[in-house]
Amino acid sequence: MTGWVRVRALLLVNLALFALFMIGVLLTGHAHENGELSDHDQPQQSLAQYAGSSSFGETVFENWESEFLQMGMYVLLTTFLVQKGSAESRPIGKAAPQDEDPRNHRNDRDAPWPVQHGSELLLKLYENSLAIAFGIVFFLSFWLHAVTGAGAYSEDQQLHGGEAVTAWQYLGTSQFWFESFQNWQSEFLAVAAIIGGSVYLRQRKSSQSKPVHAPHAETGD
Repeated sequence: MTGWVRVRALLLVNLALFALFMIGVLLTGHAHENGELSDHDQPQQSLAQYAGSSSFGETVFENWESEFLQMGMYVLLTTFLVQKGSAESRPIGKAAPQDEDPRNHRNDRDAPWPVQHGSELLLKLYENSLAIAFGIVFFLSFWLHAVTGAGAYSEDQQLHGGEAVTAWQYLGTSQFWFESFQNWQSEFLAVAAIIGGSVYLRQRKSSQSKPVHAPHAETGD
């Protein structure tokens, strides 16, 4: 069991951190929401009620939306754009292992099933499946942000004598796009920082860094 965990530790630790911080969002968001309700002389929510509320859903999904947009775009952009000297870039002027046509590896014993046995359509989908998966989750999160955001926005509007809005109407508000853009800009700043930072900076033993001794102009990891 120890060996099983050790070879999966990177994923497991990140999932554990996700769960820990999600609990933090739930608890602190619940306290903040009840403070807002008290200010408007409204009844308090239980933790379970808050977990199923539009306010909590909006908080979660607007962040997921930006994360999966960042990762999906990063996967796509790294297929054809380069940055000299960056560990995050594909090599310049030469082929990368990722460029190999999987059709030449149909007889590889350990190749994934779509490579060995898949139809041309299935293989085409599989060789783009990472970007497709991120794109699907992004659009799902985007829509859930609109749905839950519309609920939270409507509740706030009604507290102040306004009217409720639908998800489609909420998509046309400045608040929805303000929430999205404030997250999107930070995600792409973080990506730019690791792309540019890895040209000159190093982290020994990290797969996201070039070897410490590598020259600044060396591109790829």
